[in-house]
Amino acid sequence: MLLNAQVLNTATFAELLADTHRTAVHLEMRDLYAVGDEADDYAVFLRTGVPNLDPARSFWPQWMPLVKDAVARGVVMRRARIVSEPVTDYIRYEHAITPLNLQAGEDVRWLPRRHASDIALPGNDFWLLDDRLVQFHHFTGTGDWAADGKERTTDPAAVALCHAAFETVWERGIPHEKYTVQAP
Repeated sequence: MLLNAQVLNTATFAELLADTHRTAVHLEMRDLYAVGDEADDYAVFLRTGVPNLDPARSFWPQWMPLVKDAVARGVVMRRARIVSEPVTDYIRYEHAITPLNLQAGEDVRWLPRRHASDIALPGNDFWLLDDRLVQFHHFTGTGDWAADGKERTTDPAAVALCHAAFETVWERGIPHEKYTVQAP
């Protein structure tokens, strides 16, 4: 297990995921992300309304093999997104490219923010791996990665909070295939 303090802080996410055996869940709670590896595809989507669904482009060639390998090992990968409605342009883009997440082997659900008011949520997006390790994501106000873009912990209280939050969002969430974005 890659959980000693030194490795916890230096391992790549790919290494952590490779050491995951049962579950990898991701909760996204922002209405805008502006991370660099999506910028070009997002700009084209804004101009044309057409998503880039080529798995050989953008960040997908790195992401898809990680997911496919984990799923092949029996890891259940789930992603839940809490979104404001009507959705932002970014969420329309994210919804449009989600078929690639599904193709890789993730299961994705969407929860309108108005249905999340009574859920105790952590302050940041996160990955929870095997209910033992949380990787929080830190973003700037404009949606790009913050200088300290990630924080990892095995603290039982943080793990329990993230587990409960994710499972509640998942239970209430709408499967991707049934969720329709409501544009302004």
